[in-house]
Parts: sequence; C-alpha cells; structure tokens
Amino acid sequence: MTSLRHILSANMRAYRTALGLTQEKLAERANTAVNYIALIEGGKKFPSVGMLERIAEALEREPPELFATSPVKRDWEEDILRDIRGLIDERLEKLQKKEYT
Repeated sequence: MTSLRHILSANMRAYRTALGLTQEKLAERANTAVNYIALIEGGKKFPSVGMLERIAEALEREPPELFATSPVKRDWEEDILRDIRGLIDERLEKLQKKEYT
C-alpha cells in the first residue's frame, strides 16, 4: 500500500511541473516557505488541512485531487487555453515594458 505522503508528494510534483512552476513559485502562491514545499514533496512533512487547501489552490486543483492514486487529467482544452493566456500575458508584459522604458 502506498502511503498518503508518497501520493501527496508525487501528485504535488506532477501538478507543479504541469503548470511550469518551480518550488519557489508554488511556495509564493501558497504563501509558505520554499523549504516547506521541498519537505512535503520529499515526503518528510505532511501539511495541515489549511495548508493542503492553499497548496491545492496554488496548483489550480481541488484538495482531493492531491490524493488521487491516478492523477486526475484535466480537459486538454483547459490546458491549451491556460497556455495561450500565459503567452498573451507574457507578450503584453513585454510590450508594456518597452512602452514605458
């Protein structure tokens, strides 16, 4: 039987990577320390319910998805739209920096 810690750490890492986030960025989004995220992903710490909720929100997931034994796949259309939004946001940011510098 796989432990909850192992499932949580594997899913966190998979969801974080799928979003293109570093541990630092995830920690920032979840309002916690980078080393705490590393400890959770390493299976050395287990977060409180409140922290689990913050991590899930930061990973754009529902809390139960963090414990799915086969990670829940999101609809591919959502992933494409998120990628497009990210590209548009990056381009707008670059254009604004050029305009104001």
